[in-house]
Amino acid sequence: MQKNEIYEAQITGMTTEGAGVCRIDGMAVFVPMTAVGDCLRVRIVKVLKSYAFGIVEELLHPSQERVEPDCPVFRQCGGCVFRHVTYEAELQYKEQFVRDAFARIGGLDPEFEPILGDESRCGYRNKAQYPVAEQDGHLVCGFYAKHSHRIIPCTHCKLQPDRFGELLEFLLPVLERCGVTAYDEQKHAGELRHIYIRQGYHSGEMLLCLVVRRSVKKKVAAALGEICSAFPEVVSISESVNPDRTNVILGKQLSVLWGTETIRDTMCGNAVSLSPHSFYQVNTPQAERLYGIGTAYADLHGAETLLDLYCGAGTIGLSMASRIGKLIGVEVIPQAVENARRNAAEAGIRNAEFRCGDAGMIAAQLAEEGIRPDVVILDPPRKGCDKAAIDAVVSMAPSRIVMISCNPATAARDARAFSGYGYTPERVRAVDLFPGTAHVECVVLMSRKK
Repeated sequence: MQKNEIYEAQITGMTTEGAGVCRIDGMAVFVPMTAVGDCLRVRIVKVLKSYAFGIVEELLHPSQERVEPDCPVFRQCGGCVFRHVTYEAELQYKEQFVRDAFARIGGLDPEFEPILGDESRCGYRNKAQYPVAEQDGHLVCGFYAKHSHRIIPCTHCKLQPDRFGELLEFLLPVLERCGVTAYDEQKHAGELRHIYIRQGYHSGEMLLCLVVRRSVKKKVAAALGEICSAFPEVVSISESVNPDRTNVILGKQLSVLWGTETIRDTMCGNAVSLSPHSFYQVNTPQAERLYGIGTAYADLHGAETLLDLYCGAGTIGLSMASRIGKLIGVEVIPQAVENARRNAAEAGIRNAEFRCGDAGMIAAQLAEEGIRPDVVILDPPRKGCDKAAIDAVVSMAPSRIVMISCNPATAARDARAFSGYGYTPERVRAVDLFPGTAHVECVVLMSRKK
């Protein structure tokens, strides 16, 4: 097989990154923007030792799963990968991703419940971070093209609320008029790196954060009232200064330019306060259903001690606080811990405490203190649980572990590790919090063998 050769093939599978898979002369070839069942001519663009990459040269017979993409930048933007197939097909792919991960990576065979799809495929995100650039003498923002830092201008993304796009279209000319310049990543020059917007799904309150290389507060001071007058739901405008050459978006220095430091919302009926640094699920109604599944798996009866590792702003544990005797939340980000404590206070929850530190270290401290939780909730980052956290959880011998994971591969790996300590993965359910993208969450119930 050589680069630029063209073959006829049929797509028979889908990768977890959203690329179709066909086999040509016994070799797997990955072809983006295809659907299972497509018959097509594939142009080979890269050949490696055991697999290759291709692009669609000609679609001969489209799959029945295909639909016309509803986004004008779908083929350029690096966000969505499934806007060209039906939502039913997308859910089937994602459910299979989870099943395959537990079989191939975990070597496990738990009971799989049907995937929980979203009621809306559009406008579900309550948070967006838009990289900024200068094009043709004007500020633009949007999203990175696939596998690059080249910005595709887009103010009205299908995944974001319409109000986000309206705010951006108003804001960019205002910032230009104030003399704010776009950050140039190559030269490490200019000012505005990202525009960060977050909105409470239930409250409607909006937070606007300008992420800058150096402060622009003097430049924009006179325009803040104009912005909030046009968008009265914006109750907080802040500035995050990030002077480093880095892919990390937010800087360490955050200052409020207008209004409050946080916005308010509710999650599972509990009041929450959110800062730019707070972890908060970006799809609020679907996250509430996700946490409902976690609560059902936890099987709480009113007197249990619940340990919530990687707790973020505390939303998962606080959603279960009325069903337990005591809640202990653990999070490494200090601002998130402060948010969690404030959230508990505002919700009138008095059986909760939150500790700041690495999950493994704090879990080990709790074990040394003789705290033995009945149930442990794990909501780790994409890289999954580290060995210290797993060892510490096992040392406390909870009867049940409920893992809520945004990465089926690391969930399966960690479930396998727990199974080696006598925790049987019993039930797994995939939940789609990110329609259109390749991401899928899953909830895993692990019970200790008697």
